[in-house]
This record gives sequence, structure tokens and C-alpha cells, in this order.
Amino acid sequence: MKAILQRVLSASVTVEKEVVSSIGKGVLVFAAVAPGDTQKEADSLAAKVLKMKLWDDEDTGARWKHSVQEIGGEVLCVSQFTLLASTKKGNKPDFHGAAGGEEAKNLYQYFFEKVRQGYAPDKVQNGVFQAMMEVALVNDGPVTLEISASPKADPKADKKAGPIPSPLSTPSN
Repeated sequence: MKAILQRVLSASVTVEKEVVSSIGKGVLVFAAVAPGDTQKEADSLAAKVLKMKLWDDEDTGARWKHSVQEIGGEVLCVSQFTLLASTKKGNKPDFHGAAGGEEAKNLYQYFFEKVRQGYAPDKVQNGVFQAMMEVALVNDGPVTLEISASPKADPKADKKAGPIPSPLSTPSN
């Protein structure tokens, strides 16, 4: 699974000219499901969304000290299969890296529910899976991060594969 987190002052999702969800200060999460992703990846990604330190400590001025939970912010989750597009060949994106249909819908919904369970259900909103959504936001910063959780490789599949990568990878500073 992959997600893009954006620290926002506000965000909303509109479907067919009707606002279906909106939040104030918090984090907008675009999330995508890849083939082979499991509930384990969804659990890891949901925990990372809630624990990521995106806000400064206003009292001390210390940078990157508080999570969305610690500031009492809100979360808006939006399914976004295009995060897994490949653009290596030509100019047309290839979406074979994204899970489709019921597999994607079920795991995305599981991810959304894990975010709600890990925080406060009334502070976590959702878009509409597979709908044509208009997402509006007011960035706070702007602060935008990519996070991911990948299934562990089967060490028996290729003994020359080397060490198994961490299930959570984030860019290092």
C-alpha cells in the first residue's frame, strides 16, 4: 500500500456536486492498494498515518513533534489508485501496479476502518471508493509526504534475494 499525506487547514470531497465529507485542520490521506497487499500492510499504514509527526510544538518551537492525534486534528481518507501508476514507458500511465475491483475496495475499506479505530471515528472522514471525486484542500505548509507498506518478500522464493526489506519505508532526510 502507498499513501500521500498532506497536512491541511481544511479539505473536502465532492461527488456529483455534493460535498460528501470535509475536515478542518488535520491530514488528507490519498491511499492506494497494490496487488499482494494484505491486512498487515493496511494495519501498518493506518498506524503510520496516525503517528506521523507533522506539526511543530507551539510551546517550545521544536519542529515535527506532534501527530494528528496529538493536536486533535481530523483525517480525510481518499482512495487513489493512480498513486501506483507506472510512467516508465511512453506518456500514458500504466495502472497494472494497482489492485482492482473488490480486492482493492475491501482492503481500502479495511484501512479506513483501522484509521477510525486507531483514533476517533467522528474525526475520520472518507471519500467514495471508485467515484469521480473532486478533492479540495488548503495546504498547511505545504507539507506533503509519501509513505508505504509493502508485503514482505518470500525468502524461499529467491535465496539470492538478500535481506528482506522493512515493511514500512519512508524517505530519509
